[in-house]
Amino acid sequence: MRDMVPNHLFQLLAMVAMEPPAAFGADAVRGEKAKVVGAIRPWSQEEALANSVRGQYAKGAMGDKEVVGYRQEDRVEPDSTTETYVALKVMVDNWRWVGVPFYLRTGKRMSARSTEIAICFKPAPYAQFRDTEVDRLKPNYLRIQIQPNEGMLFDLFAKRPGPELKMEDIALGFAYKDFFEMQPSTGYETLIYDCLTGDQTLFQRADNVENGWRAVQPFLDAWAAQPQVQLYEAGKDGPQAGEELLSRDGREWRELNV
Repeated sequence: MRDMVPNHLFQLLAMVAMEPPAAFGADAVRGEKAKVVGAIRPWSQEEALANSVRGQYAKGAMGDKEVVGYRQEDRVEPDSTTETYVALKVMVDNWRWVGVPFYLRTGKRMSARSTEIAICFKPAPYAQFRDTEVDRLKPNYLRIQIQPNEGMLFDLFAKRPGPELKMEDIALGFAYKDFFEMQPSTGYETLIYDCLTGDQTLFQRADNVENGWRAVQPFLDAWAAQPQVQLYEAGKDGPQAGEELLSRDGREWRELNV
């Protein structure tokens, strides 16, 4: 929580939700990101508990390999309540995003190692295909794949060719590796290069850090009062409570992609 959420997930959220900067410069970009993180609604302790799930992996299997649970790992206390999984619902209270939920999830020993941003488009505000076989269309998604296969996918619900009104899921995709020669990367090469050249665009500014911790603190306080963690089997996609966090809003997590 203390590392992945304020330092990574909030920064991805900010890059999705930020307004266009007035100039393509480090201070302008970081200023817009700080505004987004500063607009994250600070939950009360009760709200923080209702809008978060913390989990810890138990023994399971990663592929064909059996693995131990977190509490059986070397140098880990047998009664540790350190979370290895976090799922959050956050709200950004500014004029553009008010009322739009942002769902964040990160975890270890899940079914796949993947980093993805999925943007779900709202349905049309009227019944475009009322009284037909497709009066309840699935939402479209824009997926920005960060790791391991950098690229973008646009998931559509399209009509199958032919006289019958049959719909299928299709994906329009772009992958960097299909057009460019990609070298293995840990993700830190760019940051080290920017550090050497003095480019601060991708680095956090002090107000962004403070805003992030202001948004995180209610969750930490709530969890300190109720320190239990939800166990999940290694190789799975987190505890059942993580699924329920979205299902009560009529939504579900997307499957992890390798």
